Amino acid sequence: MSIGNKERLTLHGAERPGSGAAALYDNLPAPSAAEDLDASIDEAARALLARQSAEGHWVFDLEADTTIPAEYVLLQRFLSRPLDAARGEKIARYLRSRQLASGGWPLYEEGGPDISATVKTYFALKLLGDGPEEPHMKEAASLVLNMGGASRVNVFTRITLALFGQIPWRTAPAMPVEIMLLPRFSFFHLDRVSYWSRTVMVPLLILYAHRPVCRLGPDQGVRELFREDPEGLRHLDGFVEGHRLKNLFIAVDRVLKKTERLFPGPVRRRAVKKAEQFTIERMKGEGGIGAIFPAMANSVMALKVLGYERGDPEIERGLRAIDELMVEREDESLCQPCHSPVWDTCLSLIALLEAGLPPDHPSARRAVDWLMDKQVLARGDWANRAPGLEPGGWAFQFENEFYPDLDDTAMVLMSLLRAGALEDGAMRERLSMGVNWLIGMQSSDGGWGAFDIDNNQLYLNEIPFADHGALLDPSTSDVTARCVECLGMLGFGPDFEPLRRGVEFLKREQEESGAWFGRWGVNYLYGTWSVLSGLKAAGEDMSQPYVRRAVRWLKDRQNRDGGWGETCDSYEDPGLAGRGATTASQTAWALLGLMAAGEARSTEVGRGVEYLRGTRTGPGGWEERHFTGTGFPRVFYLKYHGYSRYFPIWALAAHRRLTAAGRTLADEVTLAGPADLRLPVLERIKRKASKRKKGRKA
Repeated sequence: MSIGNKERLTLHGAERPGSGAAALYDNLPAPSAAEDLDASIDEAARALLARQSAEGHWVFDLEADTTIPAEYVLLQRFLSRPLDAARGEKIARYLRSRQLASGGWPLYEEGGPDISATVKTYFALKLLGDGPEEPHMKEAASLVLNMGGASRVNVFTRITLALFGQIPWRTAPAMPVEIMLLPRFSFFHLDRVSYWSRTVMVPLLILYAHRPVCRLGPDQGVRELFREDPEGLRHLDGFVEGHRLKNLFIAVDRVLKKTERLFPGPVRRRAVKKAEQFTIERMKGEGGIGAIFPAMANSVMALKVLGYERGDPEIERGLRAIDELMVEREDESLCQPCHSPVWDTCLSLIALLEAGLPPDHPSARRAVDWLMDKQVLARGDWANRAPGLEPGGWAFQFENEFYPDLDDTAMVLMSLLRAGALEDGAMRERLSMGVNWLIGMQSSDGGWGAFDIDNNQLYLNEIPFADHGALLDPSTSDVTARCVECLGMLGFGPDFEPLRRGVEFLKREQEESGAWFGRWGVNYLYGTWSVLSGLKAAGEDMSQPYVRRAVRWLKDRQNRDGGWGETCDSYEDPGLAGRGATTASQTAWALLGLMAAGEARSTEVGRGVEYLRGTRTGPGGWEERHFTGTGFPRVFYLKYHGYSRYFPIWALAAHRRLTAAGRTLADEVTLAGPADLRLPVLERIKRKASKRKKGRKA
């Protein structure tokens, strides 16, 4: 729904700035600049409004590297589910278009070739009909061989190759299904790994137990990508000098491979049954297990291996969830790793409200109602660590009841606060549940992880299966900052223990440079924006030296064009922190961070605003080629197609409010004291604090 000419976007609680606002900028004397800024904000906001669904949500394409569409192709072959010819050609066209001049495929725009992504993409293209003699396939094969051959791929790609008979199953790390039966106190238990690891791993354990092989014709395999005979391969995880723990786990892996066949049959069958029950229970609903593609794909393959057939409700539900991830464009198709409607909706709502959309506007009300309907009121895996905590969070996707997350919950709550939801008595109770859940999910280190409490047994990242280094979900600066910001907006002050502990965690996590690491966005720009916004809302003195170090870092990283950008390579090389081609979303993050630190009238912010105003590509907003979202650092990156749509609007609108009235919408709606919310978790916190005080006195 777009806003008509007579229904102008108006500021909420402040007079709309006119051309005189330009005088508040440093080095921006032209009166027309403010008028142009108004036009930029209003046109982009109208375009964003027009993208709202009839149900009230926003959802943009979420693009990863070519491994996801390649895996979609491989999955169809494993399931004996022929691809429609037209779709197959469109997927092939998409895959070919992402190939680098070197012959390989990258993990992100302008990244170098990645051997695992290249092997999977080459394999998928071959199954789609591209012959090894074609120039682009020859170039890819040559690159793989020069990089050491297909035996050098990561663990998940090795498992894919084993599923299709290209390498022996023994080359994959040992993952006996009997781990399903281990007690909670054991060194490895499902509760000790992250939600994404859990949902990917459990159906994979079923596949490990059966070791199925999808047979291919001799012209369909990828033997030409190996420098050695793949049938002779044995141990691909070698000992590493100086890494005692890693070497210990490699030794355990080799022992397990030799002794696994001796495990009692009844025990294995009981473990497989438990894995089956886990998988089916989390496939209920329409979102698929974990609502992420790798887990969905593993689950339908596992059920097929267990004897489930087409027509079984679990199989059909899983296939529907996978097919709904497909994006059909005019000349190409791709498969998304998941959907992001809750995240896209709360951020779109924040941007539009900041731009002046009245909270009682029909579009705002529809978005609020949709978000309230998506609140998760069921107990998920998180309850294993917090058995006494009531549910109330939000997930990232359309449906993911077992796995709400703290990042979405905090951002949804802040969007609802801006929309005036606390004024509605019925909504207040539901908001209380969300706040209660958020506070109760704080980890013992004072920070917040994304999905679980104290999911930080870092030694598990040393097991051979975890070569991606992201098996766990420890507290991170960006999620912690979001939770701190939310509590600050709710009126909790520095004397509120959860907020105080959160701020202390953030202080400890600051890098020597002054920046903060970004786990879920690229990278230090994302983390630093998140933390500065959180600190401001928490009531921190933004003139403190540690805050000014962060401000100096952001200013020093501004590009010559006035914007900011950071390459995904900064995860590999921290020396590249805050360095990279300018993007609209990362510029918006830098601006929001600087403005949170009181820099709205600085020259750097003025130049950043001018960059965004001058690079808008049309009424729809800004275009962005680069990946600025993070799945797993160094392994998996994301391009949120909505980031260049709503973040620039938010930053520009916040700047307009600050220079006109000195306050953002968040400032206006921040409560003077905690609202009258029902928060049972606070009693538990008080009891714990009382015990600690008594212990110190003793």
